This record gives sequence, C-alpha cells and structure tokens, in this order.
Amino acid sequence: MARRKKIYEGKAKTLYEGPEPGTIVQYFKDDATAFNAEKRAVIEGKGVLNNLLSEYFMLGLSNLGIPNHFLKRLNMREQLVRACEIVPLEIIVRNYAAGTMAKRLGIDEGTQLPRPIVEYCLKDDKLGDPLVTEEHIAAFGWASQQDMDDILSLALRVNDFLSGVMYGVGIRLVDFKIEIGRVYEGDFQRLIVADEISPDSCRLWDIETGQKLDKDVFRRDLGSLTDAYTEVANRLGVMPKGATPMNRPTLIN
Repeated sequence: MARRKKIYEGKAKTLYEGPEPGTIVQYFKDDATAFNAEKRAVIEGKGVLNNLLSEYFMLGLSNLGIPNHFLKRLNMREQLVRACEIVPLEIIVRNYAAGTMAKRLGIDEGTQLPRPIVEYCLKDDKLGDPLVTEEHIAAFGWASQQDMDDILSLALRVNDFLSGVMYGVGIRLVDFKIEIGRVYEGDFQRLIVADEISPDSCRLWDIETGQKLDKDVFRRDLGSLTDAYTEVANRLGVMPKGATPMNRPTLIN
C-alpha cells in the first residue's frame, strides 16, 4: 500500500492527500492541548470520539443545506473531506458568557447573553489567536465584506442547528468555534464549514447539573475527558455498538 503524503499536522488532526483530486483525508489524533499547547496529554480514544461526533454534526448540517467539507467517514479515525482554502479566522459563536469572554468583560460565567454574539480571532498560534474586528479583517484583506456577510450567516445557522440538537439531549450549547473554507466552482467562490465540530471546539454543559462535557474538563482538571466526550456521544446515539471503555489519559512530559 502506497504511503500517503502528509499535507499538514496540527494539534488535534493530521491531513493527508486524498485518493481523488480535491479531496483530503483528515485523521483525528488522541492528542489534547490547552493554553496554546502549554498543557498536553494523549487521551486514548479521543480521536475516535471526535471523528464520530464531527461526522454526526456535519451530516446534520448537510441535511439542512448548510454547506460543509465532509464527504464520508472512512474508518474510526479518518474521514474524507473536500479540499478548501481556509479563511485565516476562527469564528466563535457565544450564547452564554464563558472562558475568555467572561474574563475579558467581567461577566459571571454562565450568564445568558441577550443574543448570540459572533467573534473573530486571527488563526495564528504564535500570537495566541488574537481577537480581531471586522475592521482588521477588511483592512488586511483576510476576507471581503461579502465573505463576512456569508460567514455570519453560516455561523448563526450552525448555531441554530447545534443549539437545537444539544437541547434535545439535555445539553446547553454555551459557545463553539468553527473554521470556514473557500471552494472554487468555475469562476465562482463558495464558503463552506470546514475543520471539525466536536467537544474539542464547543462548550457543552449539562442543562440540569451544569456538568462540563467539553475540553474544559481537560483545561481545568475536572475529571476524565474521555468520559465527558463519551457521554455526549451516548446521548446523541453515535457510539458504535459493542464499544469498549477507553483508557485514562497518559501525560506527556
């Protein structure tokens, strides 16, 4: 079997050339990072869970006509996705104050916001993914005004979908992060949801207890990240039948 060509390796995923032009194989790793990779661990089974959950969410978006890069899941750790040019922004949608927003604005964590707030961060690990405004985005040419209108529309549609799905299984969608890709069809450009949607990129709290079911479990040492992600997968019905329990984290020095 020919060795696949690696295109890119990030903190949570590795990208390889796909079998057809314009496709990429996205491999989900077990690595967990926080605080700009200052805290790291390998958590067995995390990549499997994120692969299954991201497939579930991307298929849900497709069923609603929300364009995204997902083509099909190949196995327990890999999925085939459409190649796209990633817009150099992280798009964050917040329904409740939490994390950096709560600290930045002095708002109690868990406070419901008057409406969903969309924020943008420049994708640059060396700079710590700084918060940027639409003025910065326009001035530096990271995206056009039409792009920003389309990105806002996509982000809010994803929020409506995820909020409803999570509420249906007793989970509050506090906030989430997505990335957007450009694809070209002839002379036309289209924006699509890319990267992944998983508990790595969302804040998810149990509606009744407030228990955290996302990467904050790892960030704040609140217990087993595998257990938290497995709970989300079980509630959504995406765990494969006969799945065996996964081991606890192994820390990397």
